[in-house]
Amino acid sequence: MNSDFYKEYHGAVAKQIGVAFEKYYRPLKVWLEVRVFPSHDGISVFFHDFTKRREMEYALSKEQKKTESLLLNILPVVIVDRLKNEPGVIADKFEKATILFADLVNFTQISTTMSTTKLVYLLNEIFSAFDQLSEKHGLEKIKTIGDAYMVAGGIPIQRPDHAEAIAEMALDMLAAIKELNVKLDAKFDLRIGINSGPVVAGVIGTKKFIYDLWGNAVNTASRMESHGIPGRIQVSHYTYKLLQDKYEFEDRGEIEIKGKGEMQTYLLTARKTASELKISE
Repeated sequence: MNSDFYKEYHGAVAKQIGVAFEKYYRPLKVWLEVRVFPSHDGISVFFHDFTKRREMEYALSKEQKKTESLLLNILPVVIVDRLKNEPGVIADKFEKATILFADLVNFTQISTTMSTTKLVYLLNEIFSAFDQLSEKHGLEKIKTIGDAYMVAGGIPIQRPDHAEAIAEMALDMLAAIKELNVKLDAKFDLRIGINSGPVVAGVIGTKKFIYDLWGNAVNTASRMESHGIPGRIQVSHYTYKLLQDKYEFEDRGEIEIKGKGEMQTYLLTARKTASELKISE
């Protein structure tokens, strides 16, 4: 019997019927399960090598962490936690949310003039910059659709300033695309549309999960983008009402929106200055 084991646990053995413990035996690089029992001759010690079991447990833990990391890149943290504890369909309704769609204007035509490698590189640079902005403003990136980008505020965690956070994101996106054009020697333009209202959010898919949004508010946000103006941020009157006290707008009047008829829209231009906010108060 190893003398170190005996010295470390002799006192405990004298007072108990028996003890069992695990120990890593460094000289042999093995994990041992040690069982010590009192006997009429003194004590009896049994060793069990469970190194392979420990290695399998470690490998399994490593794979589980890798899987969780991948899920966190696809789904919101709170949704991943719910999936672990509540397997099944996840669907929630949020009465107050704001959705933003952004599209790279004429990207399809521009892409025909470059290699596929450069095309993917440019999209990755642009969308990675947008991802950083979504994290900065505490928003949830929903997905990219070709050369379009979708992000939402107020889901999956509700927040009272969902419209304001999206407005800041939109203004930062316009600034970012200008900086990226200089960096990438490109001439991209961005068209952004925003709308606020109730949405249904949930996880769909069994192999390739996606956290997505549905509802009229989502469709309207998409229409705000597709019927917008390159280089500008178009918002619905629903979002305008939430932001009018803190932001500057241009009234675009009523425009014909596909599938929705005429809608009053506005162009978000900037955040009001401190002096303007003071006067409005």
